[in-house]
Amino acid sequence: MLLNRFLKYVKIDTQSDENSSTTPSTEKQYNLLRLLQKELDEMGVKNELDQYGRVYGWLEGNESYPRIGLCAHVDTASEASGKDVNPTVIERYNGGDIELGNSGLFLRPTEFKKLSECINKTLIVTDGTTLLGGDDKCGLAIIMETIKKYQQIPVKDRHPMSVLFTPDEEIGRGPEHFDVKKYGAKFGYTVDGDDPRKVSIENFNAKSCSVQITGKSIHPGDAKGVMINASLVLNTFLSYLPKNKIPAKTSGRQGFIHVTEISGEVEKASAHLILREHDKNKLEKLVDAVAVAKYKATQKHPGAIIDVEIKDSYRNMIEVINEQPECKNHLEKVYQKMGLPLEYDPIRGGTDGATFSFEGCPSPNLGTGSYNHHGRYEFAVLEEMELLVDICTEIFKI
Repeated sequence: MLLNRFLKYVKIDTQSDENSSTTPSTEKQYNLLRLLQKELDEMGVKNELDQYGRVYGWLEGNESYPRIGLCAHVDTASEASGKDVNPTVIERYNGGDIELGNSGLFLRPTEFKKLSECINKTLIVTDGTTLLGGDDKCGLAIIMETIKKYQQIPVKDRHPMSVLFTPDEEIGRGPEHFDVKKYGAKFGYTVDGDDPRKVSIENFNAKSCSVQITGKSIHPGDAKGVMINASLVLNTFLSYLPKNKIPAKTSGRQGFIHVTEISGEVEKASAHLILREHDKNKLEKLVDAVAVAKYKATQKHPGAIIDVEIKDSYRNMIEVINEQPECKNHLEKVYQKMGLPLEYDPIRGGTDGATFSFEGCPSPNLGTGSYNHHGRYEFAVLEEMELLVDICTEIFKI
């Protein structure tokens, strides 16, 4: 049963760690990876857990038709704890405020508009002390339930299927060690969004930015004309970044510069930023904005050393999908056949599918019926999860 499977998965702590150099970044992710492998074994699915913590699975179909893949990730985000998740199932939601355990937090329709669409549906919510893990354990449960329905379709009437479960997606390392030949799919879909009526074939172009400030420390009693406080220099640098290009003031295809971490003392200070734009030319303008901030801060604080390092993170998969639209065309036929509306919604973030696309397997992202990811207000809608199981099953029918 889909609900029971999901509830089982979310109780397993799989939080990844961006400060770890191991692969996967946390050993505890194996607890779920090995469970998934065991369940594939029990379902008679040929599979492999490779040395990098990736579970691949393969099911046979009509070899005259292209092999299609489904992918989800096991790890949860670092913004809130994923340990001791204690979900509550609300049947026939009545449209009111939802108290999250004894935390003092509430899911309110006035704040989270999606709830107004969920009256009389079954919701799964947190107790207010952890995230839920719908991102992406909804995806895992949906894929496993899809496999069960897929196996009921005669082999001659179904596309061959590949599945992939990855660790470390939340820290941007899900596509590391991805073996496109082993996966074997001509195209695929990551199952890692929110509304199943929306499909993402676009994601941000992304860069990461590391800022290191070196100042000069001296006893404050003797500091006049000598001390350079690195923390204050960093504050000046950040103040020169565009004020309206932050996540809290942007939406849709508008990009941003997001300060994710800062630390500082008198002699040393640092910050980590992420730069995001759907349009790669606009992304370069954000890079220019960082350079301007560095120049102005240096002018205001002579003697301070400001080192800025910017690295590419991932690219917008629309470049690949425009050239290889079979994944998009196939999905449109499925939604049309099922009489479902289909809306293309650009991801304001990244996806494993972006890297998969550039490595030879175009992979749009499908919604799972989970919302408010990465925090204690996360919730999932069972009926939407069930809908995506039906959609995913239809994807493989000939």
